[in-house]
Amino acid sequence: MKGTLYGVGVGPGDPELMTLKAVRMIRENEIIAVPGADVKETVAYKIAVQAVPELADKELLPIYMPMTHDAKELEENHAKGAKTLEACLDQGKNVVFLTLGDPCVYSTFSYLQHRVEADGYHTELVSGITSFCAAAARLNISLSEWNEQLHIVPAVHRLDSDLSESGNYILMKSGKKMNQVKEILAKSDRDVLMVENCGMPEEHIYRSVEEIPDDAGYYSLIIAKEKK
Repeated sequence: MKGTLYGVGVGPGDPELMTLKAVRMIRENEIIAVPGADVKETVAYKIAVQAVPELADKELLPIYMPMTHDAKELEENHAKGAKTLEACLDQGKNVVFLTLGDPCVYSTFSYLQHRVEADGYHTELVSGITSFCAAAARLNISLSEWNEQLHIVPAVHRLDSDLSESGNYILMKSGKKMNQVKEILAKSDRDVLMVENCGMPEEHIYRSVEEIPDDAGYYSLIIAKEKK
C-alpha cells in the first residue's frame, strides 16, 4: 500500500487562523514536507510550529521550490521534489505538505501534486484561509457585496492589465514589480489598500497607492475596490 500525499494549507500567517483539520493532520502524521531548502527557516513551518509545537520533533522533509521564472530550473526542481515525496509514499507512509494560505490558490503544491498523481499516487487537499480573506478581515472590509464581481489577479504576470472590469480586484504576487503595479493602480481610480505580511509580526498596512513602498515584500496583498 502506498501512502497518501496531503497538501495542507496553514493559512496566511497568524497561527490562530490554522484550521483544526490542519492541526490534526500535522499531529497524526510523522512526515511533514515544506517548500524550502531549510525547513525550519520557511514561513510555512514557522506558522505551523506555533500552533503545533510537536511539529519540531517530526521527520521534516525539505522540498526546494526556487523563486524563479526559469522554466528549466523549475522543471528540474519540481521533478526532484516529486521523486523525494514518492520515495516516502512508496514506504506506505503518508506525507503532509505544508503550504501557505490555501493549496487551491496559486500554490506551489499544485506542481508537485500533478506530477505525483501522474505517477499513480493518491493526493488530497486540506483547505486553509486565504491571504486575501485574511487581509480583508484585518482591514475590516468586505471583498464583495450583493452582485459585485471579485477578480483575483497574479499581478506580476499581468502587468498589462488596466483593472477595467466591473467589480473589485485582489492583486497577488506584486512584490517584485511593485513600482509597475503602483502605476496601474494609480490609473485605475480605485480605493487601494495593502497588507504586507498579514498576521505576521512584521505586518504593515497601507491605505493608499502613495503609501505603498516600491520595495514591499513578497507577501504583499493588494485590494483595489470600486469607489462608492
